[in-house]
Amino acid sequence: MSDVTPGATSRRVLLTTAGAVGAGALLAACGSESPSATPSNAAPGAGASTGATPAGAGGGAVLAKTADIPVGGGVIFKEAGVVVTQPAAGQFKAFNSICTHMQCPVSSVENGKIKCQCHFSEFAIADGAVLSPPAPRPLDEKKITVENGEIRLA
Repeated sequence: MSDVTPGATSRRVLLTTAGAVGAGALLAACGSESPSATPSNAAPGAGASTGATPAGAGGGAVLAKTADIPVGGGVIFKEAGVVVTQPAAGQFKAFNSICTHMQCPVSSVENGKIKCQCHFSEFAIADGAVLSPPAPRPLDEKKITVENGEIRLA
């Protein structure tokens, strides 16, 4: 004999299906934004180009022009999974754009901070250090090259 009542299987299937549909909708909503780069801070960036790695050390696709990255701010490149910052004029840094807390994509770069809206973690634009938990560790640094006014992943 089974302990399952006649309607229990139907409710279980309904709840499982509803959960899967909801999860699929959430994932689709997270990845549906069309811009591949999200600029943060409207201040124009400096045109100087000193790289995080030596010039010519990498040959990846161009992420941005140095002038596109605001001093004291940054730009999130969702498709590349990277956030590029300019903590000081001519100094460019790059970090993984996934928060170290619950692996949400970071959402903005404002006031010298890389921010995650999922649980409000904040990271320093200069070194990716955690400024505001719950993130347990800094953002991983990515290697970039800066040459001729262009920023590329190394």
